[in-house]
Amino acid sequence: MDEKYYPQLVDRLSARGIDVEAVKTALKNQRIETPSWGYSNSGTRFKTFNYPGAASTIHEKLQDAGYVHRLTGVAPSVALHIPWDKTDDWVALKQYAAEQGVSIGAINPNLFQDDQYKLGSITNASSAIRENAIGHLVECCEIMSQTGSDILSLWFADGTNYAGQDSISRRKQNMEDALRETYRYLPPNSRMLIEYKFFEPAFYVTDLADWGMSYATALKLGENAQVLVDLGHHAPGTNIAHIVAFLLDERRLGGFHFNNRRYADDDLIVGSVNPQELFEIFFELVDAGDKSADVAYMIDQCFNIESKIEGMLVSVINCQTAYARALIVNRARLREKQMNGDVMGAHRELLDAFETDVRPLLAQIRLELGRDPDPLQAFRRDDYAQKIAEERGTAAAGSGGYPTS
Repeated sequence: MDEKYYPQLVDRLSARGIDVEAVKTALKNQRIETPSWGYSNSGTRFKTFNYPGAASTIHEKLQDAGYVHRLTGVAPSVALHIPWDKTDDWVALKQYAAEQGVSIGAINPNLFQDDQYKLGSITNASSAIRENAIGHLVECCEIMSQTGSDILSLWFADGTNYAGQDSISRRKQNMEDALRETYRYLPPNSRMLIEYKFFEPAFYVTDLADWGMSYATALKLGENAQVLVDLGHHAPGTNIAHIVAFLLDERRLGGFHFNNRRYADDDLIVGSVNPQELFEIFFELVDAGDKSADVAYMIDQCFNIESKIEGMLVSVINCQTAYARALIVNRARLREKQMNGDVMGAHRELLDAFETDVRPLLAQIRLELGRDPDPLQAFRRDDYAQKIAEERGTAAAGSGGYPTS
């Protein structure tokens, strides 16, 4: 991007009443967590294409995450999936992460791959299986304590495929009992984020099927239980910005799993299908003020046909872009038009921000952070991808598109 465009953008934003320095400060403080599994060979349920240099160990994943953070300056933590990322020495792993310039972020238990969980984990009719599942959740709380993580991120594949297969109400009670027990083991000053999913792999009932169920469950557990919104987990046509605004106002929005969808849980790069939806979500987050202060911004994607690192870079940049656009909305002018019933005037205030090319602004803050103004071009100029491909070779993926444990 030509350097002359930044002063021109500053002039235009200033003329619209935007405090550019305040916007820059907010952008520099943005934090986006990347997922360990996004750096490995993982992808669709049907086929995973192995990529040269893709990470196959937790140390390689942290190495790649550190590289992404060095290029972007806003991705300082890495979410782990257990047991995929399990190690014998969590203190040493925490230190290794710090050496790569990142920290351990959310801990994600895995309760959807073991054979015993075919009919559910914490909602299973078998008390023995439920106890095994709770034991894994408690183990993840202990890992949080050892790594310094302050988020337990929960998603369950639990559900049924046929009417009458199991008691829906009993499964609900089992779910609440298990989460209540797990909540007791959360480390101090940490949070439990409860995710939901419209369908898949269960097709008749998913035990936590929507944001309302997660919200109701969180209310029963306590203030440290909140809702996690995955952008791919909704019915077609759902207005996610509305859900975000409601949960923010209730102070129960804990975080996001960013990705994008065209049909269902497609795991596409966030902002690649519907960038305006992503902008609208960030607008609500900015509009909520301090109610969004503790929201965790986490990417949850499996790059199947694209470069793992380049896909992650695009994901982070798209989140930066949406946030920048949300920050440059003239809220005083917007509220005036809203109060005057100026429907299209208010709508245009949002669209003016959405349609603004914020790339010069993002390039400038990267320069001020000591980063390359264009992370994607920096990656393509660098020999990092070639180097790890030569060192690591091509690792095989696990069955079903998921990494091996």
